[in-house]
Order: sequence, then C-alpha cells, then structure tokens
Amino acid sequence: MSGVEGWSRRGLISAGLALTAAPGLGRPRADVLAPAGRHLGTVEDGVLVFRGIRYGRAARFRAPVAERPGPDPVLARAFGPVAPQAGNRYQPQSEDCLFLNVWTTDASPAARKPVMVYVHGGAYSSGSSTDPLNEGGRLAAFGDVVVVTVNHRLNAFGYLSLARLDPRFADSGNAGQLDLILALQWVRANIAAFGGDPGKVMLFGQSGGGAKIATLMGMPAARGLFHRAATMSGQQVTASGPLNATARTRSYLARLGVDPADLSALLTMPAEQLVDGLDATDPVLGGAVYFGPVLDMRWLTRHPFWPDANPLSNAIPMLLGNTHDEARAFLPPGSARLSGLDWDNLAARMAPELRVDILPEWVIAQYRARHPAMSPQEVMWAAVTAGRSWRGQVIEAEMRAAANAPTWVYQCDFADPARPLLGALHTIDIPLVFGTIADPGSPSGNSAAARATSAAMMRAFTGFARTGTLPWPQYRTRRRTTMIFDAVSRSRDDPRGWERALFARVPYVQPGT
Repeated sequence: MSGVEGWSRRGLISAGLALTAAPGLGRPRADVLAPAGRHLGTVEDGVLVFRGIRYGRAARFRAPVAERPGPDPVLARAFGPVAPQAGNRYQPQSEDCLFLNVWTTDASPAARKPVMVYVHGGAYSSGSSTDPLNEGGRLAAFGDVVVVTVNHRLNAFGYLSLARLDPRFADSGNAGQLDLILALQWVRANIAAFGGDPGKVMLFGQSGGGAKIATLMGMPAARGLFHRAATMSGQQVTASGPLNATARTRSYLARLGVDPADLSALLTMPAEQLVDGLDATDPVLGGAVYFGPVLDMRWLTRHPFWPDANPLSNAIPMLLGNTHDEARAFLPPGSARLSGLDWDNLAARMAPELRVDILPEWVIAQYRARHPAMSPQEVMWAAVTAGRSWRGQVIEAEMRAAANAPTWVYQCDFADPARPLLGALHTIDIPLVFGTIADPGSPSGNSAAARATSAAMMRAFTGFARTGTLPWPQYRTRRRTTMIFDAVSRSRDDPRGWERALFARVPYVQPGT
C-alpha cells in the first residue's frame, strides 16, 4: 500500500465530523470550525483541502492587519489572488493577496500533526503559492503532516523602502516579511482545528522563499512562531542596507515619475503601473531594481548571517540545501549568453555572472586544472553555481556550525535522465519535496530515479518536521557532512570542498536572491 493510499483511507475515517455530504453532489466535503471561523473546503484523493483562506488585509505600503472572523462561513475552495508581479504566469493578481492554503488528512484537533509551512520562491519579486508544483496534497498524505502554503506581498508592494522619505511608511521595507509573520500567527491560532500541532511548525521554502525564512530567523517579531526551518537554494546573509534601499527606491520612483518629496501619486497609482516600474535600474547591483528585506532598525535590527549566525534563532534546528547545478536554470542550454561561448570569451562572460570581485581567468584555470575534460559551458555553469548560488548556503552553514547550532546540509544531485543537459538545476527540488514530479511542468520528470529521489527527500523533510533531527551527522567544520539526494542517496563529507575553498578567498556579495 502506498503512503498516499494509506493516509487517504485514514484521513477519511479519522476526519469524522469534519466531513459532511455536499448537498446535491453525493460526495464529502471538508468543514472545519476554527477560531478564525467555519471553513468549507473540499476532499481530494482523501486529503482535506482548504484554498484561499484570508489571513489579513493591508493598505499599500503599510503593515498588515489580521482578518477578523465574520458570521458567514469561509468558502475555501479556490485559490486567492497572487501578488502583483511582472508577467502573466500566475492569475488573478491583486494587491489584496493575503491568502493561505491548507492540506490535511485529519482535521480533528486531537491529531496534532507536524505543520509544514511553505514560502514560495521567485526572489522577492515574483512567484505564487498557487503553482501546481507547490500543491500540498501528496506531501500531506505521504508524511502525515499538515501543509500550509502562503501568498504575501512582493517586489515594490512588499519591500519598497519609503521610511527615510516619509515616516508614515516606516514598515514598507519589510511589509512582505510582516505578511509572513501574520500568516504564522494565523497558523499558531488556528492550525489545531485542521489537525496540526501549533508547537511543531516547520518553515520550508525554495530560492527567495528560503531567503525570506533566513530573514525571519533574524526578526524578533517572528520568534516562537516556528520551530524548525529548511531552506532550499535560498539564503540571506545580509539584508539591503537602509541607504542602499533608499537609493533603490529613488531609482524606482524616478522610473515612475514620482517626486520623492511628495508620494501622493504613488498611493493612487494603478497597481499595473507600479509593476511596470520594476524594470528600473538597480543603482547598487545593476540590472533590474532589487527589492528585498531592509535593515530598517525597526523590524530587522541586524543582518541575518553577518557578522555571525543571529543568536536569536540558533536554537532552531535548520536544514540548508542547494542543487548541484543551480546556474543551469539561469544560463539554460541554448541561451544567448552561452551562444558562441569559447575559451577566449569565457572570462568576459563569466565575470558579471559571478557577482563577486574575483579574477575570472584564474577561476577558469583552476577548473581546467582539476577537470581538463570540462567544456567552456560546463566551467561557466560550475563556477557560477559555486561562486554565486551556493556560496550563501556555505556561509550560513559555517556560521551555524561555529555557534554549535543544530544544522544539517543537503545537496540535490538528481537530474532528469531524459534531459541530462539541465542537470540538477535550480527549482528541481521543489517537485521532489512536494511529490509533484508527475506534473507536466516538473523539471524532474517522473522516472523511477525521480520517484526514488522524491521519496528520500519527502521522508527527510517530513521527518525533520516531526522530530527536528535528521538521520545523518550535523554539519560541523571538522567533516562538513552533506546528504547527497539522488536515485541512491548517501552522505558525503565536504563534497566540492575545493570549490568552497576557492571562492572563500574573496568577500561575499549578497545577490538579488
């Protein structure tokens, strides 16, 4: 009997009074009474699903406020809107986007299941909890956990630092983080009614989601709201300093034609126009303007992992992970930046991708000396992965090890056998952890090897949610033990140690995550 089938049957039996017949439909529906009100969801493959639960409201550039229970039932059968962002991948979009979703196999308060709260990726500028790869049903069934996914404000709506321009907007630079804190407060108050244990909440998130979690670990307002953390290809060593954040705001306002001395136009401007302004030039990093958490000395009073791991959260068990070939998602095979790449132009093209001040010719020589069979394209992928994408995770792991904090590290090496050139690219661990590898958009594919890797990762993540520990040694600088997730998973000490040492020679620059 598979995990999904087993938990589906158990969920239908143990949910008991939480299941009633839907009038005229002849099938059960989910009905949960929580402090936030009565919630009407659906049952899908034996899993109770509640989509589009409002947890708060927020005026533009202001801190959010909790949603007050009303007299009417909460119809939780469709996703809520996602935050405004560039592109049309996720719809509908609205500033009114503070919604979360819950999957559980047993909505009785006595169930006391571990709770896994997922923060989506997309840097701080895009993404959504409604992506099919983030569907929580298979994970909830496989591990007997409650899964929660969250939408929150992004880009300028969530991270435009206006505090030094107008004191009315003192919270604007971290509004997106405050949304997540409010969602966690909702979880603490309500999740028991959905079968979850509010004293056993694990945050996990990929890319920008992981960075948001690293930031939350350094925010006093989030203290006590979660009890384990797992970051997947997403780190936040330093936040945006207040002066750099204000410089970015000025660049953005100039792109919109708004006078920094009078923000009234910004408050009434259509959301679509604010999204259009996101292509403003970043005065610090170059490229499109970066929005992320701000060292505002109000909600965030020190950097998350500088000069050390924030003592505020060192007691929280943490799992840090990356994929082996992160950069292949940013520099995909056949892309313009790889077209015509050869040994003569590799250094010039690599330098801006590394985002750190290191001699690219020397980096290339190091890779060629160790791996003479590598092509220019392979060297580009490996160096950018190690120097830009992986470096933040290494720093966080080293700092937590120095603090003797409970920390485990993984590396996802799995690549879809049908698309070997993609390698273990950025995002491949999302469907592996959620068990959504059969979705047509999954970069993992649904091979036997993918299924084995997914099962291993799902066991690790749900087990971590349950116990706060993992079945391989903690990360310590004496060995740097790392779990390698693949068709056959195994732990190794200090994999890619020479690449770690290579880039440790130069200061790290936090990229636009």
